[in-house]
Amino acid sequence: MLALAAGAALMLAASGRVWATGELSSPGPVAAVPVDITGTDLTGALSGLGWAGLAGIAGLYAARSWLRRVVGLLIAVCGVFALTSLWSATRPGVLTDAVLALATDTAGAAQSAGAPELHALGPAMGAAGAVLLILTGLIAVVRAPAWPGMGNRYDRDAAPRPRQAQTPADLWKSLDAGEDPTLGAPDDGTPAATAPAARTETGDDTEPAPLAEGPAQPKESH
Repeated sequence: MLALAAGAALMLAASGRVWATGELSSPGPVAAVPVDITGTDLTGALSGLGWAGLAGIAGLYAARSWLRRVVGLLIAVCGVFALTSLWSATRPGVLTDAVLALATDTAGAAQSAGAPELHALGPAMGAAGAVLLILTGLIAVVRAPAWPGMGNRYDRDAAPRPRQAQTPADLWKSLDAGEDPTLGAPDDGTPAATAPAARTETGDDTEPAPLAEGPAQPKESH
């Protein structure tokens, strides 16, 4: 996960750095103006793939079993695509076209003076980040099923179901565990368990006292 985060961060940082420097010349006795070209000017895929790599961290944590392998494969594909885009963006013809496009947008009749100068730091950072994405993606494809995952404690199917209480002691145990013993009653006509008997100070269950059959009758006086 740390390697994946580092690779994605390198790609995002590289896309904002200056990759090449060119010069624009205008007609007349005007000095050439230097122009900086960033990685985003050459290819916008690098930053987008960097954000995809960061999203892959959450995907590897949330996915399970074979889905983790799918996420790892997608991460590796993003790394390969980033390397391909980086290689295409650093070709001399692409750099010259980028300078000419910038000259048309900002300087009107200005033209490119000479071949642009490529700076190695930005492309190197992007390439290193792409390689990290490829390696971490391939490792996830091979090793992901053996990694621990997020627990299923809060999953709907994994929630504990209340047990049907059979004795007053079972009712007390269910209440102590935070369960509702009245839920999940069987539908076969089996009567539910009776209410729990009152506990004594020592914690032992006692049988409920029998109810009197009726009010006591006063004795007749002779």
